[in-house]
Amino acid sequence: MMGAHHAASGAAVWLALTTQFEVGLGGLHQMLPAVPESVTVGLGLMEMTPTAVVAGAVVAAGAALVPDADHRHATIANSLPPLSNALCIQIGRMSGGHRQGTHSILGLAVFVLIAALAGMWRIELPFGTIFPGAGLLAVLLASFAAKALKFIPDTMQKFPWILGISVGAYVTMFAPQEDYWFPMAMGIGVAAHIAGDMLTTGGCNLIWPIRIKPPRWLRRMPLVRKIWRPGGHVAVPILGNAGSVREWLLLVPVSGYVIWAIAAAAFS
Repeated sequence: MMGAHHAASGAAVWLALTTQFEVGLGGLHQMLPAVPESVTVGLGLMEMTPTAVVAGAVVAAGAALVPDADHRHATIANSLPPLSNALCIQIGRMSGGHRQGTHSILGLAVFVLIAALAGMWRIELPFGTIFPGAGLLAVLLASFAAKALKFIPDTMQKFPWILGISVGAYVTMFAPQEDYWFPMAMGIGVAAHIAGDMLTTGGCNLIWPIRIKPPRWLRRMPLVRKIWRPGGHVAVPILGNAGSVREWLLLVPVSGYVIWAIAAAAFS
C-alpha cells in the first residue's frame, strides 16, 4: 500500500473508533421514505476531548508509516533528513529487511511499548503538566504523516523539521490528559499499516521471527500460492499490487472521511 494511503487509513481507523456523528439524510429521505432521516457515523467507543481526537489522528497517521522504517527508500526515510535516513537504515538491519520484523505482531508490541514509555515521561510545572516524551516522538510522527500526505513540497527540505517541531511542541504542552491515548494511537496506526499491506499481494509475516513456508505441493495450487507466499508471508490480496486502481477506489473515500471527521471533531 502507498504511503499516503497508509497515513489516511491510520487516521481513519482512529477517528472511526473515537468519534460519532449524526449525518442528516433529509433530502434523500424525502425522495425515498425507506431511507432513514439520519445515520450514525463512527463508533465513539472512547470519550475523548476534541483535542485528543485531533492529536490522536495526527499521531495515528504518522504511526501508520512507522513499519516502513525498515526500508531506507520509504517515504519516512526522507521526512526528516538526515536523522530519518539513519534511523531507517538501522531499523531495517535489526528487523531483517522490508516487511519482516516491523510488520509483525512483535513489531506492533515494540512500537506500542515505545509510545507508552514516551507518554509516561511527564513534568509537573506551575502552570500544569507537560509531556516531553510524547512531544519528541510526535515530532517524528507528524513529519512522517505530512510527508506522506504531500503537505510538504519536495523542494522544501527544512520544512519537515519546522512542522514536526511545531506539532511536537503542541503535543508537549497540550497533550490529552488520558494516559492511554498516545500508545493507543501508535498501536492503531501500526495495526492499520500491517492490515493494509496484508490486503496487497506482498503480504506480511505476522509471527516473525518465525517463518513457516508452504510445502512445495501446496505451492502448485493457485489460490494457496496467492495467500500463503513462498517466503512465508500471508496475504489476502483483495487490493492487488500496491498502488492499484482498487487501492485508490478504497482510499479516496477514506481520505475524504478523514478530512470531514477531523473538521467535525475540531469544531464540535
